[in-house]
Amino acid sequence: MRVISRKRLAEFWARHPEAKDSLNAWYKIALKADWENLQQVRETFPHADGVELFCGLVVTVFNAGGNKYRVITRIIYPYRRVYVKLVLLHNEYDKRNWQVKLCREYGND
Repeated sequence: MRVISRKRLAEFWARHPEAKDSLNAWYKIALKADWENLQQVRETFPHADGVELFCGLVVTVFNAGGNKYRVITRIIYPYRRVYVKLVLLHNEYDKRNWQVKLCREYGND
């Protein structure tokens, strides 16, 4: 898969250096993957979830760092692209403000 972009991961670990190893590991695995659907994603990452936002946008959420972090992605399977949209701490993810941000980004608010 083509992962776009590592920069968002690096920005997160610049603020949370303890996340670097686990996010780098996730990135390397995702790069080598050739997923065609969520079921195949779950073969690699069993705790990955497809989440439909209130605006209809579907994202794939990965747990990283022993469930400390969430990597929120939009996967376009036919093009083999994984767009890293957000990286959050677990408690930031639970607040759900990120859903509004993504829906606005896609013009679906």
